[in-house]
Amino acid sequence: MTRRLRFPLFWRIFLSIWLAMAVTVLMSNVATRALMERERIAIERQVGLRELALEALVVRENEGRGAAWRFLKEQGKSLDLHLLLIDADRNDGDLPSSIRERMKSGGWHRQKPAVIEVGEDHRLVAWPRLDGEGWLDPKLFRLLELGLAFVIITLACWWIARLVSRPLKHMESTARAIAEGDNALRVSDRIANRRDEVGALATAFNAMTQQLCSLLERQTHLLRDISHDLRTPLTRQRIAIELASDGSVDADLLASILRQNERLEAMTSQILTLYRVSEQGSDIEREAVQPVVVINDVLRDAADYAEHRGVDCQLMVDEGCRNTSLLGDRGLIQRALDNVLQNALDHTPPGKKVHVALRCDQRQLLVDIRDEGPGVPEDVLPHLFEPFYRADKSRGGKGWGLGLAIAKDIVAIHDGRIEAFNTEPHGLVVVLRFPLFTAG
Repeated sequence: MTRRLRFPLFWRIFLSIWLAMAVTVLMSNVATRALMERERIAIERQVGLRELALEALVVRENEGRGAAWRFLKEQGKSLDLHLLLIDADRNDGDLPSSIRERMKSGGWHRQKPAVIEVGEDHRLVAWPRLDGEGWLDPKLFRLLELGLAFVIITLACWWIARLVSRPLKHMESTARAIAEGDNALRVSDRIANRRDEVGALATAFNAMTQQLCSLLERQTHLLRDISHDLRTPLTRQRIAIELASDGSVDADLLASILRQNERLEAMTSQILTLYRVSEQGSDIEREAVQPVVVINDVLRDAADYAEHRGVDCQLMVDEGCRNTSLLGDRGLIQRALDNVLQNALDHTPPGKKVHVALRCDQRQLLVDIRDEGPGVPEDVLPHLFEPFYRADKSRGGKGWGLGLAIAKDIVAIHDGRIEAFNTEPHGLVVVLRFPLFTAG
């Protein structure tokens, strides 16, 4: 594979600006010279200038050079021209320096003036007076140069900004789309094949995205394979244990084995739920769900465990939330609430309470589940909803670190969000936000 030559972005921008400046100078000079040349030709074609020169020669022969100079000056005022009669054999085609100095005040010092041959020995030199009517104002040439410079440099800056910003904007939109779940999207080959730093960045971005997507895909397959491989033997083992319990096998041993079996089945069920949520994404069957009914079912299912833990659960529902409804999967919403409640029960000491509150705020339903446990360190809070993360040192919890991760994914596919923070004097609050389908 041949390695493509790179053309660094630095040199692209540098050369673009340099070329814009060079083209500006060149085009302004060409345009200015073209206009002045047209004016010079127009002066040379001016009717009557040759006759004026001949009259000036007559005055010069009869009355002297001073009279001829005054005659041409008076005639030049009426024509808005500077007129000078010079000898042809004194300069070999070049104008005397004194005349060139005078021409500078008229704005024509960068261009040849109009020169009209008068016989073999004399020439009439003519150039426009400053601000003379009928001729181009010297300021026009300066405005022309500035205008061309503005247009060309503006176009160059626009091209440079487009060169840099368009691919970066494309990469930003691609990154956002990938973050929202479109893992098949990549930066286009047109940008990745560029021979500069932007192309190298796009190529590296595509390679990084491909690697991350491969890792995520392998993780998903691993979760699926583990859960399916565990569920079948666990089910068979449970049946065998229940059959053996009818015989003479030690009851305490069977009970211990059965508890471990149930624990493994619960873990497998959690993994399967996590896989199902991540696999389905937002493509779930939705129906109107009454959150008050769901939270009551969750509390009723957790009553025995709460009693066993010696923890009291208290529910408070705002009056405006009693008849509200959500649009989503009832089973998944119940699983999310149950996972958060179980987490609160696991970390609430006996004799304490778990507080559950339903409230509405700006077309959103908020479910607050607050325990009276020790809380978590601030550096642990951002990791609470990561799969398999357990804050054992601070919370001393049981389980596999999947409950809150599953709750987060379920809330996300219902277009909501979940957050956790410590509360005073102690304890953790988990807030689940769902968009309302119908208000109460």
